[in-house]
Amino acid sequence: MTSEVWPALAWEQHTWRSAASWGVRADEASAAMHYEAAVPPLIADRTPALSTATAGAARMAEQELSRLDAELGSRMRAFAPVLLRSEAASSSQIEHLTASARAIFSAELGVKAGRNAEQITANTRSLQAAIALANEPSAGSILEMHRVLMEGPLQHSPGAWREEAVWIGTSAQSLLETQGPVGAEFVAPHHSRVPALIDDLVAFCARDDMSPLVSMAIGHAQFETIHPFTDGNGRTGRALAQAVLRRTGVTRNIALPVSAGLLADLGGYHGALTAYRGGDVEPIVLAFAHAIARAIRNTRTLVAELDDVRALWESRLHARRDSNAWRLLDVLMRRPVISAALAAQELGVKQPNVYPPLHALTESGIVKSKNEHRLGPFWRADDVLAAIDRFAERAGRREVT
Repeated sequence: MTSEVWPALAWEQHTWRSAASWGVRADEASAAMHYEAAVPPLIADRTPALSTATAGAARMAEQELSRLDAELGSRMRAFAPVLLRSEAASSSQIEHLTASARAIFSAELGVKAGRNAEQITANTRSLQAAIALANEPSAGSILEMHRVLMEGPLQHSPGAWREEAVWIGTSAQSLLETQGPVGAEFVAPHHSRVPALIDDLVAFCARDDMSPLVSMAIGHAQFETIHPFTDGNGRTGRALAQAVLRRTGVTRNIALPVSAGLLADLGGYHGALTAYRGGDVEPIVLAFAHAIARAIRNTRTLVAELDDVRALWESRLHARRDSNAWRLLDVLMRRPVISAALAAQELGVKQPNVYPPLHALTESGIVKSKNEHRLGPFWRADDVLAAIDRFAERAGRREVT
C-alpha cells in the first residue's frame, strides 16, 4: 500500500423534520429543512503521507511509551490500576465530567459519590473492556465498550449504533427543537452509513503495516467523525485508542493516561479533529504524539510520588513483619479506598481477620476510617488519593503557546 494524500469529507443533503412541526408548536417551524451530513472516505486500504518531522515525532512517542511500559512492567500490579483510573478520569474530564480520586474509588465500592464519579467509574470499566478485547478488533468489541460505558438509567441506547442524526454546534433547546442539525458546525454521517463505516475502520485499525501511533490517531479521528452513538463517542473513541496501543504491542502492562496529555491542549485536539475532516492528518498525529509525551512526564511524577508515599508508610508502620498490615500496603497503593470485604478478598482471608491489620494501619496514620450509610466502614489512604488528584490537576493545566 502506497502513501497518499488523505481525502477530505464529502457531503450529502438530507431532510430534517422538526418535532415542532406538529401539534401546538406547528407554526414555529417549517415541515422540512435541508442539511448537509458528512460522508467520510473509506480508509481500510489507505496509508497517509506524513512529513518526516511528523513521522519522527510519532516514532519517538512510541519508543518513549514502550520504555515507560517496560520500566513499570515489574510493578504493573501496583501502578496499572491507578493509571487506568487516571485515564478514565482524564478522558471524562475532556467531556466536562470531573470528580475527586476519593469519589471515584468510593463509587467503585458502591458509595453514592455523585453522578460524575459514577460515570467515570463506568468509563474505567469501558477501558478495561477495551483492553480485554484489544486482540479482537471488531464492530462487536466497540459496541461492548460502549455498552459498558453507558449501561445504566440513561436516555441513550448502550451498545447500539445510533438511528438518528447527531451534530455539533447547535445546543440551545430552541434550536434543537426547531432546526436540529440545520446550520450546525458539523453533522455526522447519516445513521444508515454507520455499520459499513465502522467495519471499514476496524479493518484499518487491524493493519500491521503502519506506525501504531499513526494508526491510533487516525483511527480515533475517523471514529469521532463517524460519531456512531448518540452519546459517549469521545470516551469510547479514546478507549479504542488504548485498545490499538495494546494490540500493536506499544503497551503491554499499563494504560498510559493519554487523555491526560490531551487535556493540556484541548483546543489543539479539537482543532486537529477538524483538520482531519478537511483531509489533513498531520495535526491529529502530532496531537497524540505530544499528548503521549506530556502524559509520560506526568506519569513519571505520579510514580515518584507514590514511591515516596510507600516509603513514608513503611517508616510509620510498626507491625510484625508477618502481619497482613504490610500486605495491605500493596492493596492500598492500587485501591486507596477499601472496605473490609475488599481487603479480605485481596488478601485471601476471612473478613474478620482483616480488622486487626486495618486497625494497625489506622493507628499508624496510614488510613482513615469512615462509616458510610448502610455500607459500613471504609478505609481510605489520603496520601495516595492526594497524589492522584495532583496528577489530574497537572493534566488539566492548559499549555500557554
